[in-house]
Amino acid sequence: MTTDRSQFLTIVSGLPRSGTSMMMQMLDKGGIEALTDNIRTPDEDNPKGYYEFEPVKKTKDDASWLTDAPGKVVKMVHVLLMDLPDDKEYRVVMMRRHMDEIVKSQNIMLDRNQKGGGDMDPEIIKKVFTQQLDKVYQWVESHPNFQMLEVWYNEMLKEPGPIVEKIDAFVGGGLDRDAMGAVVDPTLYRNRAS
Repeated sequence: MTTDRSQFLTIVSGLPRSGTSMMMQMLDKGGIEALTDNIRTPDEDNPKGYYEFEPVKKTKDDASWLTDAPGKVVKMVHVLLMDLPDDKEYRVVMMRRHMDEIVKSQNIMLDRNQKGGGDMDPEIIKKVFTQQLDKVYQWVESHPNFQMLEVWYNEMLKEPGPIVEKIDAFVGGGLDRDAMGAVVDPTLYRNRAS
């Protein structure tokens, strides 16, 4: 596994509301340049920002943004990983969170933004998300240009230190671990599973 970060793109992925924005901020503060366009601004659901980059949504049709991406970090929702071309190396930090909390947080955000879907049956949402994740995991495992590290949001909030060490090693080392750990803010852990 190469430690030369200029040879691969670091990707933060996961289901919506799984802590991907927090992880983007951690890696950015740790020393990896974040690919972001700041089109989606901070709000009540993500007071520290979303760290999104619009071109990732069109990767299947236009992957030109990847030319200058190695050495940086970008956020991609889980299903978009399967749109990435095979001619580049990727290190994926896959954020995980208890599914009940994801669904609860997602529904609150949809209701707050007056977007449809907030009243969908949680069991159906969980089933769909689980199937999608299974498909993505199988896909990543079958592509040798991908490496993946799973990080649980709930554990990160309890004890970030050991997890920050693992992340640093996974993405090549040399990051500012103290700055990464300082990003973790347990007060933002609001939608907990009962």
